[in-house]
Amino acid sequence: MNDSIQAMIVAEARRLDSRLSSALTGRLNGRPSDATELRRWLADVAARHFDDAINQTSGLKTFQTIEEERLLNKNEASLSGQDEVSLLNEIDLSRLPAHVAIIMDGNGRWAAKRNRPRIAGHRAGAVAVRRTVETAARLGIRCLTLYAFSTENWKRPRLEVRALMDLLMEYLRKELRSLKENNIRFRMIGRSDRLHISVLEQIRRAELATYQNTGMQLNIAINYGGRAEIADAVRNILAEVVEGRLRADSIDERVIENHLYTRALPDPDLLIRTSGERRVSNFLLWQIAYSEIYVTDALWPEFDEREFFKALIEYQKRSRRFGGLDETSQSSPVVENEETVVAV
Repeated sequence: MNDSIQAMIVAEARRLDSRLSSALTGRLNGRPSDATELRRWLADVAARHFDDAINQTSGLKTFQTIEEERLLNKNEASLSGQDEVSLLNEIDLSRLPAHVAIIMDGNGRWAAKRNRPRIAGHRAGAVAVRRTVETAARLGIRCLTLYAFSTENWKRPRLEVRALMDLLMEYLRKELRSLKENNIRFRMIGRSDRLHISVLEQIRRAELATYQNTGMQLNIAINYGGRAEIADAVRNILAEVVEGRLRADSIDERVIENHLYTRALPDPDLLIRTSGERRVSNFLLWQIAYSEIYVTDALWPEFDEREFFKALIEYQKRSRRFGGLDETSQSSPVVENEETVVAV
């Protein structure tokens, strides 16, 4: 790389880092320490895009020189970092969802588009998990639930299932220290009966090691199904009735909620699904009754800070009425005998 192009790249990286810092100044009024952390984090994001632009050049074969390729990618990375700053500035950090749930879909399609095996897509998806957990924790979201492996996923080829479980154990081994340092509490939701003992041991180790953490609650849904969760809750309630510890006529929604895997957690405010699919896939069927649903065409390995910011911005544009009326519609005349309408 000649000296002039190298100097341009270094200058652009410094300019972008400065832009990120200035854009975030004062974003969190009354929370200076959080503002400092958020500013440092976004600067790291910009640096990561810059590093990727320097390293990932092999696919651009139409340019005459490798220096031109790198300069082009550097400009794209710069625009990417600027987009993140712009999107972050649109988010009201005082109105974030308390609980975000995500259906992580598209690993296989991501790999197929690149003529790579499905496991390569799952590995890229694990990177997206780390990125998403970090983003949620930095923003101050209280609870994040990720749909990793459903009760239906056992139908997949045995080797793929084994690879997914190995990736889960690898993630927990590598990220446990980070979870503890960032005060994140980890918990699995789902049935444990079909999981191998080695997987269960790694999960329980992570749960115990982070049990006293008071920051973001990270739930990973493994061997999870919404219908299975409700069936398990009903079974446990019935056992309490038979044993005389619970009266049948006292069973209400609160009792059922207290027997779900997610007891003591708020229901998701926002449900995100990647890959453009418009279905809930047996995920948190009870809990998402009034969740706002956001679908992105991005495949899960492509889900980055920008995609997360876009979901939060869309969430904050919506009026959440929970079956009632918002301020504008409250002034409308009342219609007698009007049928109940569920607000979506």
